[in-house]
Amino acid sequence: MAKLTLKTQIPGPNSQSLLEKKQKYVAQGISNGTPLFIDRAEGALMTDVDGNTFIDFYGGIGVINAGHCPKPVVKAIQDQAEKLLHTCFMVTMYDSFVDLAQKLTEITPGTFEKKTALVNSGAEAVENAVKIARAYTKRTGILAFEMAFHGRTNMTMALTSKVKPYKHGFGPFAPDVHRIPSAYCYRCHYGSSYPGCGMQCLQQFDRFFAAEVAPESVAAMIIEPVQGEGGFIVPPKEFLPGLKKIAEQHGILLIIDEVQTGFGRTGKMFASEQFGVVPDIMTMAKSIAAGLPLSAVVGKAEIMDAPGPGQLGGTYAGNPLSCAAALATIDYIEQEQLPAKAEKIGNVVMERLKDMQEKYALIGDIRNLGAMIGIELVKDRQTKEPAKEETARITQECLNNGLIIINAGVFGNVIRMLMPLVITDEQLEQALTILENAFAKVQKSIG
Repeated sequence: MAKLTLKTQIPGPNSQSLLEKKQKYVAQGISNGTPLFIDRAEGALMTDVDGNTFIDFYGGIGVINAGHCPKPVVKAIQDQAEKLLHTCFMVTMYDSFVDLAQKLTEITPGTFEKKTALVNSGAEAVENAVKIARAYTKRTGILAFEMAFHGRTNMTMALTSKVKPYKHGFGPFAPDVHRIPSAYCYRCHYGSSYPGCGMQCLQQFDRFFAAEVAPESVAAMIIEPVQGEGGFIVPPKEFLPGLKKIAEQHGILLIIDEVQTGFGRTGKMFASEQFGVVPDIMTMAKSIAAGLPLSAVVGKAEIMDAPGPGQLGGTYAGNPLSCAAALATIDYIEQEQLPAKAEKIGNVVMERLKDMQEKYALIGDIRNLGAMIGIELVKDRQTKEPAKEETARITQECLNNGLIIINAGVFGNVIRMLMPLVITDEQLEQALTILENAFAKVQKSIG
């Protein structure tokens, strides 16, 4: 599996057969962005059941920062599988759970004493972060932001902003969640332009606390440092520090959701480091274990200890295989200096995208933090009308030529890039050429 290779039409006959089976036996609510069935993957390449090899630009939606099947991680999983698959840590314990808890307290921002809770998914980490914040503050209110995505459970749907497909028809949701506009500069809620905007997205809190919810009833505010599903929205450098200051003024905890931004993606181990912000509680998942299901909540020890014994946990929480994979993955990320590689990838891609933006009127905005990169497509740069259909056509054109890339944004008009950070220079160049050719073809078709 050395390079991009297309042997059949897309999808090939084997994928088509499996897709028919999927449609018969799998609930339609579990959708698929491509018609492909993958047989094996390595690094930044994926090979389907028909022998077609693609360049991966979505990385399991942020799970494969360390690449597909990194050898040290695979070896750690194999070694662990021969010894212990499961016990339930809440009854009989094992060392890798504790070792990983320690490691996470060491690599997360903040010099204060920290503690860790391990669970299974990003949504579960967020649920537990809310529980911990409420237990510590003795308050119930939670502040979330427009364009946010935090999961698909009842509480995390309440926190999530995008209505369709994630929330539509599933209410009522968990109460006492309050939403406030985020710092989406390209589509500023206040019609302002950064940097001469006066940071109205921070100034709004005085009115919000007077008109919507009293701050002394709010336990925490939760935000992604770069909003992912909402459109890869990178806030101004003042925004997160400003939120931290507001939170501290009112005794509100700041929860930073690093589920998609963590583990090297943005040029630091965690994106909050790029803004100089130390959260009270951090949630993480996705690339923590190179594909095995695992998530964590890390925070100040006194906060994390607010729930009593038995109030946190779960049968599969911190599974031995996942803990072994996570420890090996973190070592690999550090040894291979993947945060620095993310910074380099981001610079290369943004330089190409700036050239594309000059050529193709479809490109309204490009933004990134390290290798977390978004391209917002519009029908008209003045009106900024979202180009949802054109976005879908471009992703399909990329797929037809061997590049798997997906969209994001509440309007479905943002192309997002989450390529594995181990991608080679040659693979990156090839992928960007496929992307540019797709832009050229779609732009030409609409004039």
